Amino acid sequence: MLKPARPGSITLARHGEPALSRKCLLTSDQYRDWWAKYELGGLLAGQTPPPELLATAAGAGVIFASTRQRAQETANAVSAGREIVSDVMFIEAPLPPPRFPSWFKLPPKYWGAVARFWWHAFDHHEGQETRRQAEVRAEAAAQRLIARAEAGEDVLVLAHGYFNHMVGSRLKADGWKLVHDQGFKYWSQRRYERV
Repeated sequence: MLKPARPGSITLARHGEPALSRKCLLTSDQYRDWWAKYELGGLLAGQTPPPELLATAAGAGVIFASTRQRAQETANAVSAGREIVSDVMFIEAPLPPPRFPSWFKLPPKYWGAVARFWWHAFDHHEGQETRRQAEVRAEAAAQRLIARAEAGEDVLVLAHGYFNHMVGSRLKADGWKLVHDQGFKYWSQRRYERV
């Protein structure tokens, strides 16, 4: 079998805006309940995918998506009816917050930052996936994407902000360069190419 003339690109895109509101103040226990609902929920109605992401999807040889509802709805919105490879490998890393007194309240956005810091710095996982386990999963995901790209396909992944960051770090460590960076906002994409 002939080796392709060039490897394809790998684009990691974040899902669209979820329906669950972030405009509230929560205790750490309430945030646990909020995150559980967020993990099951879909997208806010009435969104239109950006044209640039639609173009990336149209040019992709394969489209992967996390199995979470918000990623599935995002994939359906950009895939134009094409096949989507859904895989639990691409779900978000967990966000269990540390336990704080009930008088201490934060918006979900800030609880997410606190929980991610505790998970990353102190391996606070409450029996969920550990940081090390997520790193191993991110490396496996990166290798799966690299294999498809090295076969000559442009690859698109529709998943989640932090886990996409983890996969992107593995891609860079494996010799892939970030060539297009829209950050981590909803519908954003980050494209990597072999250097």
